[in-house]
Amino acid sequence: MNICEIVFSPTGATRRAADVVSGRLAERLGCGSRTLDLMRREGAWCGASCSGDEVAVIAVPSFGGRVPSVAAERLAAVDGGGARAVLVCAYGNRAFEDTIAELEDVATAAGFRVVAAVAAVTEHSIVRRYGAGRPDEEDVRRLGGYADRIAERLASGAAGPLSPLPGNRPYRESKRVGLVPEPTRSCTGCGACAARCPVGAIAADDVRKVDAGKCISCMACVAVCPEGARRISRLKMAAVTAMLRKVCSERRESELFL
Repeated sequence: MNICEIVFSPTGATRRAADVVSGRLAERLGCGSRTLDLMRREGAWCGASCSGDEVAVIAVPSFGGRVPSVAAERLAAVDGGGARAVLVCAYGNRAFEDTIAELEDVATAAGFRVVAAVAAVTEHSIVRRYGAGRPDEEDVRRLGGYADRIAERLASGAAGPLSPLPGNRPYRESKRVGLVPEPTRSCTGCGACAARCPVGAIAADDVRKVDAGKCISCMACVAVCPEGARRISRLKMAAVTAMLRKVCSERRESELFL
């Protein structure tokens, strides 16, 4: 048995949550692990496959209550090969809505057998004051406990979830956020943002050129910039912060679905 972590993590928070789950599963099951990074525009995910004796930890962030479309497309390109799958949906202390249901459908269509799902609270990718620092120590403890329960289920040979996973079908409408980070005067043109952008919205030869039509507002460029030189305008950030204040201020906790 082997763990295959399949992850789309623009800002790193989704990967941190996934690492806790996959790391504990590998420890409990006494096996190794490998990773498929769905952030790479051209990567090992393209034409990749899993096998029936593997356990896939499939992790994505919730974007407006949905799986990011580019993550869904890339996951669909992976041959699940009958591998059992643990879904991890990371959300920024607001709500995950239809993300887990959609992720279950995409994973199942790709040939995975979904056995469990986790909704993990992480730092909000746009307004980082909401869910700041999460997953924190309590989250890590909780996620580790979830992984222990999932490991027991895997060891028992169970092949499917015990109860329907949350979410609606048809899914909620997917809407473009339209928040496009721009370079500031501190930008050195190092190109880290262009290399990390999962959709190629930033020109590699001139990082000040951004294709707003391609940008998915994932904030990968903001997170990777070594100078902190990419950001959303102060006016737009203030508006988003105010809009999310009511729904994001109260601490929410991660959940396990078996």
